[in-house]
Amino acid sequence: MTLYALNLFDLADNDLYREYLHRSPAAVSKHDGWVVALGRLGEALDAGGPEVEPRRVMILVEWPSQEAFDDFLEDPENADLHSLRRDGTRNYLWWTYERLDDLRPVFADLPE
Repeated sequence: MTLYALNLFDLADNDLYREYLHRSPAAVSKHDGWVVALGRLGEALDAGGPEVEPRRVMILVEWPSQEAFDDFLEDPENADLHSLRRDGTRNYLWWTYERLDDLRPVFADLPE
């Protein structure tokens, strides 16, 4: 089942994320992932309250399966790559979402 990884973050005051950007496209494509969208914060329409600050950067990556994403995470060639991502950013949020054709499965999880 298709999996999406949503990355929301601010850049740190260093060049580590630039290094990450040089290597990450090949590492992602090696495991059949691809960047669906890149974005810079425009306007925070509903930030969810004063305790949630919007992040400046958004990246959405599509993976063919959870297994492909796990292989990317566990690939020994990427061991130092992940630290570049972590140390090159601040306020990092990273969530995965399963692809749905409609919202019925979400409503099925709600109590009646």
